[in-house]
Amino acid sequence: MKTGRSSLLRVFAVPALIAALSAVGLVAALLGDGVYDVASWVGLGAPVAAVTWAILRRRT
Repeated sequence: MKTGRSSLLRVFAVPALIAALSAVGLVAALLGDGVYDVASWVGLGAPVAAVTWAILRRRT
């Protein structure tokens, strides 16, 4: 069994990515309009998409 850095990366990679997308989405929502609106929708939609995917995957 592998331990150390590779297992830590495997555990926290997706939650860190979701957190980073959420932070970018929140900042983009505060900064402006146009492209920032698209970035905020994508960033803030990432956690919703992840939860939806997990629920659907668990049911199958």
